[in-house]
Amino acid sequence: MTEIDLPTIEAERDRIRSAYLKKGQKSSARGLHHTALLSSDVERTVRFYQDVLGFPLTEMVGNRDYEGSTHFFFDIGNGNLLAFFDFPGLDLGPYAEVLGGLHHLAISVAPEQWERLKRNLDEAGVEYLEESGTSIYFRDPDGARIELIADPLGEMYGLKVL
Repeated sequence: MTEIDLPTIEAERDRIRSAYLKKGQKSSARGLHHTALLSSDVERTVRFYQDVLGFPLTEMVGNRDYEGSTHFFFDIGNGNLLAFFDFPGLDLGPYAEVLGGLHHLAISVAPEQWERLKRNLDEAGVEYLEESGTSIYFRDPDGARIELIADPLGEMYGLKVL
């Protein structure tokens, strides 16, 4: 790993912050319609997201872009969906974090739900990392990193980010 120059990095962040930060400006978007991940086993994915995490499966349809593929959706609250595709016959290989790829997906849950879901993860034998008493990081059955965060939407660790 190359050595990093922290004062230079901080100065660059300050420059970008002062040039571009637009707190309070209205977005042109209505919200996140869905985020799509890959599933190597539809039923295993449904059991994990619906039974362990409590995200209801809301629809399953054929994927219009790949014959035989399923496009299926889970309600993650606030009008947002988590979607999956399976691609039968394609060997997509294991999940890999790459530059420009998905690092993790953070899903806000109420503090009491956070505690319940943490117990569900324990009961299901899912390993996780708890951070700051408000975040749990774990991998789904296909290796995607998921975070359950007890902070309200628009906040993170006491900061207003929206």
